[in-house]
Amino acid sequence: MYLLIVTVVVLVFVVIFQIAKASEYVSVLKGEERTRQQSNRINGFLMVGFLLLGLVGVWWCNDLLYNKTLLPHDSASVEGELIDRMMWITLAVTGAVFFITQIVLFVFAFKYQEKPGRKAFYYPHNNKLELLWTVVPALVLTVMVGFGLKYWFRITSDAPENALVVEITGKQFNWLYRYAGKDQQFGKKYYKNIDDSKSNELGLIWEDPAAQDDVTPTVMYIVKNRPVKLVINSRDVVHDVGLAHFRMKMDAVPGTPTTMWFTPKYTTAEMKEMTNNPNFTYEISCDQMCGKGHYSMRGVIEVVTQEEFDLWMMKQKPQYLVAHPDKDPANQKPAGTPAGDSTATKSIAQK
Repeated sequence: MYLLIVTVVVLVFVVIFQIAKASEYVSVLKGEERTRQQSNRINGFLMVGFLLLGLVGVWWCNDLLYNKTLLPHDSASVEGELIDRMMWITLAVTGAVFFITQIVLFVFAFKYQEKPGRKAFYYPHNNKLELLWTVVPALVLTVMVGFGLKYWFRITSDAPENALVVEITGKQFNWLYRYAGKDQQFGKKYYKNIDDSKSNELGLIWEDPAAQDDVTPTVMYIVKNRPVKLVINSRDVVHDVGLAHFRMKMDAVPGTPTTMWFTPKYTTAEMKEMTNNPNFTYEISCDQMCGKGHYSMRGVIEVVTQEEFDLWMMKQKPQYLVAHPDKDPANQKPAGTPAGDSTATKSIAQK
């Protein structure tokens, strides 16, 4: 099999070589200069054709795929509006430069093709031009980078005092969420305590009273018009919290917590109406290649009103009680109930 592949490759190279040699012989017979001029003329027209087809292709792709991107809908977060603004400015600047340079490039290839009696103009150096095309892009990029840093420092600075704090931890290949309980304090954790089989995926220290009311749901709930601060961790390798609809992303680094905050603008229900998609969900993607299951690392965010969030939190069971069902008051038998009296237990449960 391998011998056949090698033979085919060698034969292809031989054919290409023979075609090249034949072209050289034809050029000698016709006259090399005349052949070169004809080739340049053909290439000049092909350049113009390629330019027109390329511009039409760009327009066609934009018309075909634009509605499949996130651009038709504005950012779902207040801070993301600044990211969108910066992106549109970047696209406008780089797009203008792209179209101008490409059109000039292909038009010049056609206009200044080789012709009898025309000589190439040797133009090796011009200080003014070099200064112009060095300084102007540098100034433009400096301004754009400055705005980017300004927006970056905003979303990574201290969150407002009323911000909802949610801890999110990446692991291969899932996202783990944690909310502080009634004490509004996260309990301590230790990586050696991590044990999935004992319902302790985050390694919480159960002896810490602050950890005993922490909630670890399977879906992240956040509140419309209320800032949310994400405390981001990783349990194994580098992940990346990607929130495309909110225009946010941040690396999840093992041993080094990172933070960012934003303010949701629309509830999930409102986005379903805005996108005309009854199955719409806010997604958390992993934007960092993290292993063979990277493609499946997806989380879900529900944006709700404050009333809906409070009701949801009331229904959540602390992870301490999940890991220690014997401590759960719901599982405790009333005093005086005989250990073997299943009838009494069922009667109480029904009531």
